[in-house]
Amino acid sequence: MIFETHAHYDDESFDADRESLLGSMRENGVGTIINVGASFDGCLKSLGYANNHDFIYAAIGIHPENTEDYTSENVSWIRRHLNDDLVVAVGEIGLDYHWEKTGEGRIFQAKVFKEQLELAKEHKLPVIVHSREACEDTLEIIDSAAGGLKGVMHCFSYPKEIARKYVDMGFYVGVGGVVTFKNSKKLKEVVADTPIERILLETDCPYMAPEPFRGKRNDSTLIRYVAQEIARIKEITYDEVVEITEQNARALFMS
Repeated sequence: MIFETHAHYDDESFDADRESLLGSMRENGVGTIINVGASFDGCLKSLGYANNHDFIYAAIGIHPENTEDYTSENVSWIRRHLNDDLVVAVGEIGLDYHWEKTGEGRIFQAKVFKEQLELAKEHKLPVIVHSREACEDTLEIIDSAAGGLKGVMHCFSYPKEIARKYVDMGFYVGVGGVVTFKNSKKLKEVVADTPIERILLETDCPYMAPEPFRGKRNDSTLIRYVAQEIARIKEITYDEVVEITEQNARALFMS
């Protein structure tokens, strides 16, 4: 069964059909889902979904675009619930420089990122890392934090040489719908170069729908298109991709 390592079912685009959609996962070959918090509200909802569905787990953390949610009260809640058996990672955390152009804003993102990495180490949990247009700083912060830190580079968007560095550090590479795009040469090269034992399947739904659904709402039932493309690139079977990436996800999040 497919292990979907990164979904956002707390997004309002699922309000009309969330429960019926989640109820269809097993018949579509999806056995496990991690719902990933980005805002504090997303963290609350992710844990709620995990409590109400036996195949959903939660990741909780503050996304770099939502650093206004990084208050002492919210951090206390996150710290407390990192002990919950249904919380399997700290995330989605990291750096995003796409909209944050000022030095002050980037400095605060780095502070929030570093502190959440320390939370993960403190609770012996993996991290789910978002990095957009912040390649050098992300690598430097993770490298300096090291010391037993493990995790996945979500929605990987950098060259294969950078992927190798993360793999050498013990991280996994998250691959989603972008790999199916015709113009995704860089990510296809990453997939070809990265050992299948270091790749995780993800959708980032409702975003990043694969071809032939590009531009539409994404959901975990479409993750099979990602697995099919990885199988094509790696010249292995679809079933091998599903089996190995599930083993990878369980090794990272459930061990």
